[in-house]
Amino acid sequence: MSSFQSWLNKTKTGLQSQVSRFKNKDFLDAIVAGCAIVAVADGTIDSTEQQKMAGYIGRSEQLKSFNISEAIDRFKHHAGNMEFDVMVGKQEALRTIAKFKSKPEEARLIVGVCCAIGAADGDFDDLEKAAVRDICNVLNLQPGEFGL
Repeated sequence: MSSFQSWLNKTKTGLQSQVSRFKNKDFLDAIVAGCAIVAVADGTIDSTEQQKMAGYIGRSEQLKSFNISEAIDRFKHHAGNMEFDVMVGKQEALRTIAKFKSKPEEARLIVGVCCAIGAADGDFDDLEKAAVRDICNVLNLQPGEFGL
């Protein structure tokens, strides 16, 4: 956990300006798809997980430049797909994220936000970490880079 915390603390400083540079719908969709994957990691999606994601985006200096209503709509889309069929929904979400495979800077930001969402409640559990490792794999990033 200490390597994750160290990475997160270093990354937070520049995250806002970096996210603002890459502000576009595909990037928002990839971030929210990752958040939905992390939220469903324990097998269920409940309103508190959506609220955690929305609250984090709304409070985060790094993410508040995004439209929260659009973020919630996209989260509901991805979460709804996973509720209907977890494997098909997760694969669709991973395809959305995979658009950034050839863009390592944006890919690292997506993973960083997913880690922050996973840790937002103070308990970044093994299922959430495994979900973030899946995201890393799709983006050709090493999970160890993020303390996973």
